[in-house]
Amino acid sequence: MEILRPSLINISGRVYRRNTIKEDQYEEGEEDDSYMGPPASEQFDDEEEEFCDSHSIEQTDKGFNCAIDVPSVLYKYIIGRKGETRRRLEADTKTDINIPKQGVEGQIVITGSQKAAVSSAVTRVELLVQSFRKKQPFTHFLSFALNHPQVQDGFLRFKEEVLEQCSQDHGVDGSIFQNPAKLHLTVGTLALLNDLEVTQACKQLQHCQDFIKTITEGKPLPLEVTGIEYMNDDPAMVDVLYAKVQVKDGSDKLQAIVERLVDHFVSSGLMVREWDRVKLHGTVMNTLFRKDASAEAAGGRQNMKEREAFDARNILKSFGSYHFGEFDLNAVQISQRYSTDCTGFYTSAGLLNFS
Repeated sequence: MEILRPSLINISGRVYRRNTIKEDQYEEGEEDDSYMGPPASEQFDDEEEEFCDSHSIEQTDKGFNCAIDVPSVLYKYIIGRKGETRRRLEADTKTDINIPKQGVEGQIVITGSQKAAVSSAVTRVELLVQSFRKKQPFTHFLSFALNHPQVQDGFLRFKEEVLEQCSQDHGVDGSIFQNPAKLHLTVGTLALLNDLEVTQACKQLQHCQDFIKTITEGKPLPLEVTGIEYMNDDPAMVDVLYAKVQVKDGSDKLQAIVERLVDHFVSSGLMVREWDRVKLHGTVMNTLFRKDASAEAAGGRQNMKEREAFDARNILKSFGSYHFGEFDLNAVQISQRYSTDCTGFYTSAGLLNFS
């Protein structure tokens, strides 16, 4: 089945097929912390290395060249362990690949005597970058802020009442509640690896203005935050409890905006689609927030394997239809992960107002 339906990879609007073959093991680099290249399972057909027209290949006195933007954190995957990946690419395509020094943002310049050779090298570098980009942790996320004063007040009452009535239930304690100033809806995650990519994401967000204003008619969207639900199948072993958010008039305008945003950012190559339909949820309790000595020693972030689930049955029974509050949503923003602004919310890299 995997052979008949191979996975696809999108690069600058073009789709390539990834072959599944016997996988070899590669080790991380030693002193230069680099790699020999991607696993063999991520090699691609030569026939897919067609001319990459998303980049400008210029003719020079000595042949042809092309400059491509690659974040510096990904250079090591193109260089490979002791330079082996770059040498292999140069030998296979009969080109020269000039890479800036590690940590210096710039362009990778590919030169060769034949235009087709440069095109082939560009495509192979892009495939390599795209493959390892997926392994990078996300740095930003598209979000709707839910930290309206009325919703924050409702959340704080919810927390107080839950701790009063359910603190004896397994795993329930004050540390697993969301920070009220950071209540939000996540639309999708982004791995923006340098300032240029942050700028590109902000520009793409502005391009969403027309369809958002069409859906909202240029007005804020009245929302209500009512009810709670859990992520997994067993209410006695829950890691995430979230508040449900809906448009007050019962329409699907919010979901429509979310789906269009995801479609736009996926097509731009800045986001990877994780689900067929985005599940809107405002996290109110999460075991990743749980405070313990080992997590604090690791910088306050727990490993997924270390998470201790909590019993949410009584919470769901007593607070299943809890009303957190209502507010008018008027913006979507690109939020920076692990950051805090002067209001207590995530630092915003870019914002688009509905009205």
